[in-house]
Amino acid sequence: MRPKELIYQWVELFNKGNADELAELYHEEATNHQVANEPVKGKKSIEKMFREEFAAADMVCIVEHIFEDGEWGILEWKDPVGLRGCGFFHIVDGKIMLQRGYWDKLSFLRKHNLPIPTE
Repeated sequence: MRPKELIYQWVELFNKGNADELAELYHEEATNHQVANEPVKGKKSIEKMFREEFAAADMVCIVEHIFEDGEWGILEWKDPVGLRGCGFFHIVDGKIMLQRGYWDKLSFLRKHNLPIPTE
């Protein structure tokens, strides 16, 4: 599967809040590093991360642009509450090996009425 196709599938599963199926898009040893947080390593840990995030906030990803270059895909997104960000996906053998996301964590926490860490 090409990176662009996989990212469209990722967005569809993300918007359904389906942590199980979303995790199936990742390699067993994948890394998901949302730069506002510590990297999450391993498919099972990534599934757990999504499960916890879907339970904490109602998140929606609206595609603005998807770009593809070889094994890499880039997703520019927005959401209904005004947040914007981008994600970089390294696709190896049709699975996500590395995902890196850039977004404003403080704005996310405020928009979703979540606690803001003091440290």
